[in-house]
Amino acid sequence: MRMDKLTSRFTQALGDAQSLAVARDHSVLEPAHLLAALLDQQGGGTRPLLAQAGVNVAALRERLGETLEKLPKVSGQAGNISVGNDLARLLNVTDKLAQQRGDAYIASELFLLAALDDGGDVGRALKATGATRAKLEAAID
Repeated sequence: MRMDKLTSRFTQALGDAQSLAVARDHSVLEPAHLLAALLDQQGGGTRPLLAQAGVNVAALRERLGETLEKLPKVSGQAGNISVGNDLARLLNVTDKLAQQRGDAYIASELFLLAALDDGGDVGRALKATGATRAKLEAAID
């Protein structure tokens, strides 16, 4: 995936996700880090978009916190973080969605769609808190 095609907000959220992983002593950057960063982003559009799509955002954030707590911690890693396979796959799916839609840039909204269709922790958390593809696409459009 080309990082230069990410929107500035999405790029900022990736940086925030990395900081979150470092602060929690995680050595692998996972989708839960990125979605938590998107939800916590000041002035970001993810929280209002999800609320518009009928998602219980507070419950989603709580579930993400629980997911992050379960991730293994590594002490003495000196800040070395790698992108996990799940996040890399979701970012590639996000890129593909942008291409299919003819979008010049890759936005966080498309990451939400990719995560919702995924069977991982983030996808399950989105579904459990009220997200559906139809409602999310309607909110995006």
